[in-house]
Amino acid sequence: MSLPIILIFMMLGLLGMPLAFALGFSALAGLSLGGIDVNMLPQRMMHAVNAFPLMAIPLFMLAGELMIRGGLAERLIDLANAFVGRVQGGLAQVTLVSGAGMAAVSGAAVADASALATVLVRQLEKVYGTGFSAAIVAAAANLGPVIPPSGAMIVYAFMAGSGVSVAGMFLAGVVPGLVYCAGMMALCWWMAKRRGYPPTGEPVSLANIAYQMRRSLVILLMPIVVIGGIVGGAFTATEGAAIAVVYALLVGLFVTRRLKLADLPDCLLKAAVTTAMVGALIAFASAVTFLITVDLLPMRLTAAIKGLTTDPLVFNLLVAAMLFVVGMFLESNAAYIMLVPLFHPIAVSYGLDPLHFGFLFVFNLVLGMLTPPVGVVLFVVCGIARISMGEMMRHLWPFVALGFALLVTGMLFPPLITALPHALGY
Repeated sequence: MSLPIILIFMMLGLLGMPLAFALGFSALAGLSLGGIDVNMLPQRMMHAVNAFPLMAIPLFMLAGELMIRGGLAERLIDLANAFVGRVQGGLAQVTLVSGAGMAAVSGAAVADASALATVLVRQLEKVYGTGFSAAIVAAAANLGPVIPPSGAMIVYAFMAGSGVSVAGMFLAGVVPGLVYCAGMMALCWWMAKRRGYPPTGEPVSLANIAYQMRRSLVILLMPIVVIGGIVGGAFTATEGAAIAVVYALLVGLFVTRRLKLADLPDCLLKAAVTTAMVGALIAFASAVTFLITVDLLPMRLTAAIKGLTTDPLVFNLLVAAMLFVVGMFLESNAAYIMLVPLFHPIAVSYGLDPLHFGFLFVFNLVLGMLTPPVGVVLFVVCGIARISMGEMMRHLWPFVALGFALLVTGMLFPPLITALPHALGY
C-alpha cells in the first residue's frame, strides 16, 4: 500500500516540488501506511549519509573550487592555446581542450561551466557570436563528470553497492571521455570550416609549448597523482580527494599565488551548499529505497522487463530511452539516487558488466545536463552569456547528437568502456 504513495510524491518532485521534500513526504507516508515504525526514518537517513566513501564528494568539490579560484583554469587555457589555437576554429578548440583539462581536476560540470564561461565566453563572442560561443562552453563543461575524477561516478558507485568500485568507474570513463572530446573537436573543426570561422591563436611554437608546459606541469601532475593513487590502490577515493584539496590549496597559494586566505570561506561555503543538497537527497532517498525494497518493486520490475525482452542490448536501449526523458526533467544526482538501486540489480541479472552499465547510466544522465528544460549546465552558461536557451540549443544540438551517438557505440562495443578497467584488474 505504501508504494503508490511513494510514486505520487516522487511525481510531485518531477513536477516542481523540491525533490528532497517530495522524497521525505513519500517516505513518511509510506512508513505510516505500511505499518512500519516512523522512528526508523532518522536511523535510515543517518546510516545512509554516515559513509566514508561519500566524503569524497565535498572534498573533490572543494578541490575544484580552490583550483578555479587559484587561477589554474587560465593556465590550462594558455596551454591548450599553445597546442591547438592555430587550428580552424582555434579558440573553440582551446575551449574544448581546456574543458578536458578542467574535468581532470574538478569532476563537476557546473563548476567547469562557471569557470569556462566566466573566462572565455566574451573572447569567444568576438569571433563566433554569442550562440556558438555559449554552445562550445556548455559542451566543454559537460566533460566534467565523464573524465575522472567524477562526482557522478562516486554517487553511482555508492548507490550501486559493493559490486561497483569508484576506481573501476573512473577507469571506465577515461577512453570514452577522450573519444568524446576528440569527436567534439572534429565536429567543431568541421563546423568552423563550413561557417568560415578563422584560426585565432598564434602560430605553433615549440618554445611557447615548452614554456606553457613548464607553467602547467604542477597542474597536470595533480590528476596523475590523485587518480593514479586511487587506481593503484595507494589510497581510497576519499583519501585521494583529501590529497587533491591539499594539492589545490598549495598550488593556489604558493605557485599561481592567485588564491588568498580570504577566498577560503567562500570556497568552503560553495562546496558545503552543494554537498548539503546531495546529502539531503541521499538521506531521504535511503528511506524510500528501503520501502521500495520492502514492497519487492525491484523483483516486480525485473520480471516485467524480462517479460518484454531477454536481450541485454534491448534492455540497455530501454533504459537509455527512459533516462533520456528523465534527464530532461530531473537533476542528475537525484536520478542516480532514485534509479540506480532499481536498475543496477536488473542489469546484473541480465549478465551485463557492472562497469559497462554504470558508465552508460552516468553518461546518459550527463547528456541530460545539456537537454532542456532542466539542463543545469544550460542554465549556468545561459546566465553568464546572457543568451536564451533556445538560441544556444540551435548551435548545441550537434554536440548533444554526437554524445548520444557515442552512447549507442558504447552499447554496441563494450570494450570501448571496459577494456582499460579490465586490463588493470577491475
